[in-house]
Amino acid sequence: MIEVPDLVAGALAAGTLSAFALGGGLVRSRRRQHRQLAEIAALRTRLDGTARAFTAEVEHLAARRVPAAARQVAHPHLSVPGPLQPLTVGTPLGIALENVVLALQSEAAAQRTRIDAAAQAGMRGAVREIQAALYRLQDALRGLQQRYDEPELAQTLFRLDHENEQSLRRAQVAAVVCGAWVGLAREESHLVDAVTGGQARLAGYHRVQVHNHLEPGTALVSHAVEPVAVIVAELLDNALRHSAPDTEVVVSLEHVHHGVCVTVDDAGLGMTLDERDRAQRLVAGDDPILLTDLGDPPRMGLAAIGRLTRQFDLSVDVSSASPYGGVRAVLRVDSHLLSRLDPADRPPAASAPRTTRTSRRTAPGRPAAPVPAHAPAHAPAHAYGPDAGAPEAPPGHQEPQEDADGLPQRRRRTRAAAPAPAQAPAPGAARRPEEAAAALGALQSGTAAARAAARQPGESVRPDAAADDFDQYDDTDQIHDEGGAAR
Repeated sequence: MIEVPDLVAGALAAGTLSAFALGGGLVRSRRRQHRQLAEIAALRTRLDGTARAFTAEVEHLAARRVPAAARQVAHPHLSVPGPLQPLTVGTPLGIALENVVLALQSEAAAQRTRIDAAAQAGMRGAVREIQAALYRLQDALRGLQQRYDEPELAQTLFRLDHENEQSLRRAQVAAVVCGAWVGLAREESHLVDAVTGGQARLAGYHRVQVHNHLEPGTALVSHAVEPVAVIVAELLDNALRHSAPDTEVVVSLEHVHHGVCVTVDDAGLGMTLDERDRAQRLVAGDDPILLTDLGDPPRMGLAAIGRLTRQFDLSVDVSSASPYGGVRAVLRVDSHLLSRLDPADRPPAASAPRTTRTSRRTAPGRPAAPVPAHAPAHAPAHAYGPDAGAPEAPPGHQEPQEDADGLPQRRRRTRAAAPAPAQAPAPGAARRPEEAAAALGALQSGTAAARAAARQPGESVRPDAAADDFDQYDDTDQIHDEGGAAR
């Protein structure tokens, strides 16, 4: 039998072992608890740091990135700052923040386009009202010009008509930029008439020298006449505004392989590379045009050219430098926009420069074409080409005489003959380019007549006196830039 003391001793030993085991478990549990508390503290510290970093990143997004992203919509050359913590790039947080920036830019661009479209619609409606009023004023001035023959009054009326023509051009350009149609479709016209018609819409028209090297009868199809006149007027206005008032702007009309080129060379300041690139983007018409991109006040000349080149399949290049140190602008009219008119049946305007090229029908080495039975005995005085008849010279005009080498010698005229008044058009009808050019010629003739009437008998009349008198008026008008075409 086991004695009682042995049992007590065994129990005590078992209790001691249990106590030691329990104590060891308690110690391990306490150590594990301490480790967990330390991990919790570390996680809490890390979480607090992440929260602070996220808060700082959001604040950086709101204070720096979002405003920069909004500005970049209107000014693409500006850059948008990246995340505050570079380590967030590519992480879910970085991707989410970048999506916020992109969504903001997309919505800002859409809103900007909608707002600009609403502004263009409002401006288009206002410009239409202005154009209608200017057309009514033009009709009234034409009626006065035909009613009164007094030279002084005629000169004043022509001057007012020219001022009204410039206002109409500015209104037309604004309407074109805002998406309006360029104007009424015209009948086929000589290309040189469209060029001189665009020249006649400018204050500094007297500084433009047009050199016509086209085949006689080179014309434009009806729907291309007004766009070409508007583009030429804006290119010339741009050249005149950015060159000294004592310099000339040279315009050359040349045949090229795929059509005709109108080249405008000025002796102005030229453009920097960035300005040239921006101008080329505008005249190309590939990018949408927003009024907010055109400056304050908006400079609409190049933007209007871009609209027209895209609508009528024309091409304008302003990326070259002029031989005179300024800018060379080239308008190319492709063959599908060209036509041909018989100079004998429909001659160009009297104020249009004569071509330096002879007609193919009578070029050296080619047989002359037979004269049709219905052809008039004498072609008009402004018909060009060697096949044109020789009309009777007006009073005071001396025909060119040839020297020993066969070259014509130009002689001055003592007085220009005033053209017959044109029939007044229907109210609201737009003026054709050749009519605008003829109006300027009539203005000079009327001024010369007024000077001749005011002079004493026996005094000579200088043939360019009318041009000088009107030039003084133009030079003062050239000083004021009212937001026309600009680089």
